[in-house]
Amino acid sequence: MTDKLTPKQERFVDEYLIDLNATQAAIRAGYAANGAEVTGSKLLRNPKVMAAINARKDKRSEAVQVDAEYVLKRLHDENEADVADLFNKETGEVLPVHEWPLIFRKGLVQGIETEQLYEGHGKERKWIGTKYKVRLDSRIKRTELIGKHVRVNAFSEQVVVKGLDTLADRLERAMKRDG
Repeated sequence: MTDKLTPKQERFVDEYLIDLNATQAAIRAGYAANGAEVTGSKLLRNPKVMAAINARKDKRSEAVQVDAEYVLKRLHDENEADVADLFNKETGEVLPVHEWPLIFRKGLVQGIETEQLYEGHGKERKWIGTKYKVRLDSRIKRTELIGKHVRVNAFSEQVVVKGLDTLADRLERAMKRDG
């Protein structure tokens, strides 16, 4: 048996790395569409295919310099970002976007809506300000990811039962005594 992948398996690896969707990767690699879900799943359980995928992921991570440490640092920085940094400390007005801390500009803000506010009607109408609605990304999800990443087990359910050995010992002694 050889460690080489077939051309179709190689193509699957290429396609899988695009979107990490095994079904679509199987179809794009030339496998039958009607069985692509099963085929994709089988290919992901194939040790040679998984080794190729992992090697390519490692190479890609190295090229873009993204590793577990980078991800954790990014999550931490995003989780600790202070929304007050988006406002002028004297006037309370929202700063222009180019003055926002980079961490907000790189993904913490989901969207910004602005509305011009006016007073009066017709020729008497005067601009009085701008209303901003800034939608931020979820900090809860980031905290959960950090918790999972650093293995603090903050989000895993654990049941620790203490004293069962003692209870079992007591039951055994009672049975011997009564028996």
